[in-house]
Amino acid sequence: MKEKIKLLVIFGGISSEHEVSCESAASIIKRLDREKYDIYKIGITKGGRWIMTDAETEKIADGTWENRISNRMAAVSPDRTLHGIRTLNGEEIHIDCVFPVLHGRFGEDGTLQGLLELAGIPYVGPGVLSSSCCMDKAVTKDLISREGFLQPRYYVTDRYEFSSDPKGILADIEKKIGEYPFFVKPANGGSSVGISKVKNQIGLFEGITAAAAEDHKIIIEEAISGRELEVSVLGNRDPKASAVGEILPANEFYDYEAKYINKRSRTRIATDLGPQKEEEIRWEAVSVYKIMNCRGMARVDFFLDEKNQIIFNEINTIPGFTNISMYPKLWEAGGLSYEKLIDRLIELAMEE
Repeated sequence: MKEKIKLLVIFGGISSEHEVSCESAASIIKRLDREKYDIYKIGITKGGRWIMTDAETEKIADGTWENRISNRMAAVSPDRTLHGIRTLNGEEIHIDCVFPVLHGRFGEDGTLQGLLELAGIPYVGPGVLSSSCCMDKAVTKDLISREGFLQPRYYVTDRYEFSSDPKGILADIEKKIGEYPFFVKPANGGSSVGISKVKNQIGLFEGITAAAAEDHKIIIEEAISGRELEVSVLGNRDPKASAVGEILPANEFYDYEAKYINKRSRTRIATDLGPQKEEEIRWEAVSVYKIMNCRGMARVDFFLDEKNQIIFNEINTIPGFTNISMYPKLWEAGGLSYEKLIDRLIELAMEE
């Protein structure tokens, strides 16, 4: 009998996407084949404590995993000779592969990936530099702009610069982007946390203040009127694109509440684009993936504006894996089941 792969799933984290991370991890763990994997689970609390748990997936999803009596302190050791986990009482556990399910800062931004590189453990998803660059929306836009892809007009500031001259920055934003409305976003963030759509200068000031509470760097973008499209990309050296999905948000835009709370938000496969436009979008998704030096997986988001132009929005290197998340749904639409997708991601990590 083939030896099982010792797989570590890391979830939670100290970012504002902690709860979504727990839900994604619960979905992944529930679908893992116990005949193929010995599964270890480490949750990171909002305070940053690392805990190895044997909690059921339901407890991970609802956050009550933290209260389990059998929990014990543990962490990935950077010692390459260990190649795995060390618990507080000194137990050492060899790990073959890590599946990081940490959305947002300190999980998706290259920091955890750096630890895993030090430890010499294969992991699912892009590497350190790719993760870091993709996490920072301003850096992503600068890199993509060099290749000539269409993007919304944008402006980057930070909380220190803005606080020193708020009136001057507000006027400069209006001059360089043009007419309202604008979107204001933390440059390093996800799940639409801290994002606002603003329609005047007062709203712009308030939006920058809210975004600055999430990240020191803030990006302000032209609002694009059109359809919101997403493509899942999978692979290392020969990445493939999924079908094109479409977001139909219940709210004015696809904010956190519309993504995870409001049941009127819908997603669907965009079957009415026409073969040429669909292929163009899928090609651009793979192109962005390659420009950003991704491996394993990423979800690439676009707008299709009123002139039928494809406009790049952003890239997400650890997309959601909840039961409503687009990344696995788009692959399922193409015939790759959730279970087979997880297997393939782990294979890609270990190949690399």
